[in-house]
Amino acid sequence: MDKKKIRIGGGQGFWGDSNDAAIHMVKRGNLDYMGCDYLAELTLSIMQRQKNKNPEAGYARDFVNLIGEIGRESFEKNVRIISNAGGMNILGCVKKIEEIAKEQKMSGYKIGYVLGDDLKSQIPELLAQGVEFKNMDNGGDFRDIVDKILNVNVYHGHEPIVGCLEQGADIVVTGRAADSALFLSPLMYEFGWAEDDYDNLARGIMVGHLLECGGQGSGGNYDYDWRGVPRMDELGFPIAEITEDKLHITKAPDCGGIVCEQSCKEQFLYEVHDPANYITPDVTVDISQATLTQDGDNRVEVAGIKGKKRPDQLKLCVGYHAGYKVETYLSFAWPDAYEKAKYAAEILMKKMKRKNLKSEEIRIDYLGLNALHLNVANMDPELVKNMNEVVLRIAIRTLDKSEAYKIIPEISPLQLNGPPGASFFGGRAKVREVIGLWPTLVPRDVVKLTSNILEVK
Repeated sequence: MDKKKIRIGGGQGFWGDSNDAAIHMVKRGNLDYMGCDYLAELTLSIMQRQKNKNPEAGYARDFVNLIGEIGRESFEKNVRIISNAGGMNILGCVKKIEEIAKEQKMSGYKIGYVLGDDLKSQIPELLAQGVEFKNMDNGGDFRDIVDKILNVNVYHGHEPIVGCLEQGADIVVTGRAADSALFLSPLMYEFGWAEDDYDNLARGIMVGHLLECGGQGSGGNYDYDWRGVPRMDELGFPIAEITEDKLHITKAPDCGGIVCEQSCKEQFLYEVHDPANYITPDVTVDISQATLTQDGDNRVEVAGIKGKKRPDQLKLCVGYHAGYKVETYLSFAWPDAYEKAKYAAEILMKKMKRKNLKSEEIRIDYLGLNALHLNVANMDPELVKNMNEVVLRIAIRTLDKSEAYKIIPEISPLQLNGPPGASFFGGRAKVREVIGLWPTLVPRDVVKLTSNILEVK
């Protein structure tokens, strides 16, 4: 008897990614599920700001557009879709999906949604209970930012998503579900994996890890041989085939991209700090002995993944107001482009000193020379002397908005009042709010997640 096999596609890598591969996957990928990851740490804060301005905003509208394209077809093909596109307004996102389902006459369509990842209203109570919310990066004191908070969202795991699937959800919308949980959840539901089946849970997590970045796992952003990736303009996103004892990564037919050992290895190690202890809300993963083996055209077998007990606490993503910034650019052409750009920066800094600028940070970079490589950039004198062009980038961050404005009127005059050949572009610089990230931990038992179903009539 053939073994049960589940095919899951990774339909989105981030908020703003292309919908093309997801549409192609639903049409040609022979999928059972598709997971779409829209959230990064600061994305939630941006969505919260949108919701503050417009109570109906705050979710990934790109996802709603995608459902408009493939909602009915996925329903008819029984391709179940799971996404964290709900962001900071899960109910708003659900409402729009319901409207689409009604327009497309998808009677009986079940929209699952998870609530409870937003803990902002619980912060005063938790502080009173003694939860410290220490900064994981620097040990900072949470009281320093408590009056500046924009959003507070917990990275949760599979439990409420599985709960929606158990109630027959055709689509599940969450807030800050961990990226990999979008993919682990249907596997736990389909195969009945237990909470302490650590090796299988770890395997499911790595399914998510290999798919969650969309095209990055199938030849996009591919460092090893980017010139050799076929039809990158029609890049297909990766698909996982999973049985009880096998895991393969592949892609849909008739699309671009590449799935090979090296492309999978690059994604496999992406953002994994300790390969023996990759921490997620559901399980701690050990890939230190894992193997990746080519098993046909655009097909890689992944094996040797092990799991350990999950952590006792959950990660909390706190976004807060961290001041204001101004970012501006001036370009300089050969000859002596770098020397001119440096001199222009010196002029600006002297002016800021006279204005008694009070700043938290000042960054000066030279695009074309060291903006990416920073202090390890090649500064060979001959190379620097012969550069065709250099773009001076200056960014300042201040706590007081009025301080940030001090640099703006000094930039454009350098076209005539500074070293020769300066070109000002991008329009007059603007003061923008800076969102800071406060990574911390919270006890699991204070998080109350719920699984909900809305059936379209």
